[in-house]
Amino acid sequence: MATDIALTEAKTKMQKAEEALQRELGSIRAGRANASILNRVMVEYYGVPTPINQVATVTIPEARVLMITPYDKGLLKEIEHAILASDLGLSPANDGSVIRLVIPQLTQERREELAKEVKKSTETAKIAVRNVRRDAIESLRKREKSNELTEDQLHGLEEEAQKLTDQSTKRLDGIAADKEKEILTD
Repeated sequence: MATDIALTEAKTKMQKAEEALQRELGSIRAGRANASILNRVMVEYYGVPTPINQVATVTIPEARVLMITPYDKGLLKEIEHAILASDLGLSPANDGSVIRLVIPQLTQERREELAKEVKKSTETAKIAVRNVRRDAIESLRKREKSNELTEDQLHGLEEEAQKLTDQSTKRLDGIAADKEKEILTD
């Protein structure tokens, strides 16, 4: 059976939900240095909020250290203030040319909290995927009512929408499992 336009759109939206979850989980600190935790931190650069990775190089010299080297040394204080003002809970160490962020060891309690956060984010992504499925099926049913689709075609396309949903949910679970494993192991 040829893939319907509604299913193609649904598949694209489901993939976007998976990518959004991946980005969101990437910003969760897991006790290891990961440059993506700085993605949400904005620095005031010529009056414009700018992501750190656009005004500095972020490297990982050691497993638990992020090193931020600004392209313009005058930005050191701005970057330092932006990190302190963020919700990262990290203290930047400024040595005059670079800023070092030491990622602290996570306690078991904190690891469990982060694992719950991962589950919550994953459930939100699954809800988004199910909403996409619902919208696609509504669209197909409207087309069946206006005689663009037969009842048999509608049934087949609904099954296809469910298969897409199941596949996307399985991928979301895989993404979450990988992140939980990263968080719970050191």
